[in-house]
Amino acid sequence: MIMAAEDSGSANTVDIAMEKLDYSVHKCSSFSASFVPSNIQENKSTDQTSRWSSESNNPPQFLILKLSKPAIVKSITFGKYEKNHVCNLKKFKIFGGMTEERMLELLDTGLRNDNIEETFPLRHNVGGHAFPCRYIKIMPLQSWGPCFNFSIWFVLLSGVNKPEVVEPALEWFIEYQKREAIRLCLKHFRQMNYTEAFDALQRETQVELEDPLLSRLHSTLVEQGDYQAAEGFMEQALTGGLLNWYVSKQEYRAVWHMLASDKTRPGMRGGHQMCMDPHTETIYLLGGWDGNQDLSDLWAYHVPTKHWTLITRDTELEGGPSARSCHKMCLDPERRQIFTLGRYLDTQYRTPENLKSDFYVYDIDSNQWTLITDDTATMGGPQLIFDHQMCMDVAARTIYVFGGRVLTAHASVSEERPGCLGLVGSSEPIFSGLYSYHVATNTWKLLCSDIPPSNSNTEPGLRSRVGHSMLFHPIERKLFIFAGQRSKEYLNDFLTYDVDTGVIRVISDGSKKHINSLSAAGFTQRATIDPTLNEIYVLSGLSKDKEKRDDNVQNSFWVYYIAQDRWSCVYQNENTGEQYWNKMQHVEPCPRFAHQLVYDHVNKVHYLFGGNPGRSCLPKLRLDDFWKLSLFKPSHSQLLQRCKVLIRTFRYRELAMTESLSALHYLQTSLSEIIDHQDPDQTKEFQQLASLIFQDKKCQSLGESDLHQHRFKLYEQLAVFFPESMTQPTGNLMDLVPL
Repeated sequence: MIMAAEDSGSANTVDIAMEKLDYSVHKCSSFSASFVPSNIQENKSTDQTSRWSSESNNPPQFLILKLSKPAIVKSITFGKYEKNHVCNLKKFKIFGGMTEERMLELLDTGLRNDNIEETFPLRHNVGGHAFPCRYIKIMPLQSWGPCFNFSIWFVLLSGVNKPEVVEPALEWFIEYQKREAIRLCLKHFRQMNYTEAFDALQRETQVELEDPLLSRLHSTLVEQGDYQAAEGFMEQALTGGLLNWYVSKQEYRAVWHMLASDKTRPGMRGGHQMCMDPHTETIYLLGGWDGNQDLSDLWAYHVPTKHWTLITRDTELEGGPSARSCHKMCLDPERRQIFTLGRYLDTQYRTPENLKSDFYVYDIDSNQWTLITDDTATMGGPQLIFDHQMCMDVAARTIYVFGGRVLTAHASVSEERPGCLGLVGSSEPIFSGLYSYHVATNTWKLLCSDIPPSNSNTEPGLRSRVGHSMLFHPIERKLFIFAGQRSKEYLNDFLTYDVDTGVIRVISDGSKKHINSLSAAGFTQRATIDPTLNEIYVLSGLSKDKEKRDDNVQNSFWVYYIAQDRWSCVYQNENTGEQYWNKMQHVEPCPRFAHQLVYDHVNKVHYLFGGNPGRSCLPKLRLDDFWKLSLFKPSHSQLLQRCKVLIRTFRYRELAMTESLSALHYLQTSLSEIIDHQDPDQTKEFQQLASLIFQDKKCQSLGESDLHQHRFKLYEQLAVFFPESMTQPTGNLMDLVPL
């Protein structure tokens, strides 16, 4: 049995407080006459001459800073001019090293085009150990003005330069470089089949090229040519958990499935609300707008039996909420209670009596509604709002409500029903802040008021909005808030709010695209969270630009890996036209807004119902289609099948060069039986393999050297499935030879 090897390297983290690091300008590609090297060490935001400027806007441009002594550089801060400037760096890279010639990439990002200084963390670890730098190289790639040169106004380097920290790190790094150089030589010798040189170097240095397990695979496959034993090795590696690392790194594959419709089922609607009890696998649906009127029906869908049940046609008659849309719901699965708050009202119904913010709870077991209060505003809670967000901390029995537009009796005559899409109406709308409601004590608390636009750039804060997303992470105890709309401004920011400390952290301000920006954010997206997997999922809707919606419709599904601070697009379809979507109506859902998406975090499945397809020719059309979205990563059995196909394909190619009849028999039996003939790509590749038997053997017979290279190529492809800490170096010795 092959078991996962323990990581023998211990992380040498530096926890000493950072300090400002002294440096001088060592070298630059070009500079203006106004450039004074010491200037960029002084943050003179009002001085146009206090900057480094390139003569050209064409890379490669660079500025090299030399530290007064080696240091572990942990962050870099850029200052800027007092106002926006076309020469600010929109994109740049940072490199660092002990010499000018040998540097490692530390950062790849860009600056906002404003007057606020920005600080970025720099990579400062290799192999789990801190490494020192003497030189920092800043390489501009793009300025905010497309035809302007690059300018750097102020640079501050922070890190640790204490000898008791830097000297051991430098000693380790030098030994690391020596060891990696030896490993590159060992890799080259083995690849070229210089066995004696390989053995001599390894014996002399006592440096291991790779994990002994992979050396065993190399011996079995490359030296002995035992393909069958190589298959057994990969199967044991999979069983022992060695390939879990590879599986975890693979992206999801999204698969939609339309759920069969019952005769009794919810009708067409948008602006409805859904929540899911994962313990009973039951989805609850309340209200919505059918294109003509608000609804007050309550439904339950039982996933195992695939059956809709109408709990009540009119919740108001049962002591519950009146007909409504653009409200919000959240569920307490432990106590089996559903809370609902908010609604949209057309202008003619906005009387003082109707503008009260009623708040209800539904007890699932007793099938009974209770009015908690007829107006949350009188209890210190929000006024009547719509298009807000609401989620629950079940352990603390606390509900969080953020954003939404406050309904007032005053509205412009041009206001139209939003369909839970975004903001319409008066020129000066009122937005609601962040509130908490403690169920046990029946008390509301205002946590954050809306930040006026004039103060939005002074410090991190919560700008209220509509059509946004808010999710609660019960393990990290944070609210994740992103996107939405504020008046005519479409927001693309991403931030967290710590519910215990009140600390706000801006993950992305949305002003530029980088690794933690969601490209598809707007105000029609729907989001869910899986706290166990530490992932956020976002399904985008129609284009945020209403006028261009018919031209820019798109469906896309994104995953945010919280620990990695990384977005990934899993699924995207930008096809347009009713002809295409009519053809695909049973394959995948068409783009829409005012829909609802819920997530079963136990079974890892999403459910989508209804919405507004935004067809200008049918403004009252709403949808009643019901979909299941499953996310797949390669299973262990699929990965094993992939490995076996790879191994047997190489075995067949080797036979095809020497023994045609044996190769044909192997193709028809051993290789055919492992191919997934339902997969068109695998089937096509399998069919093309037969042509190898009929190629001219005179020019393609395998000599000993060719045979070694053929098997070594397979070995390298199999090694990709193992953690990098176990494998040979990815670099090649020959790549270091200067041309």
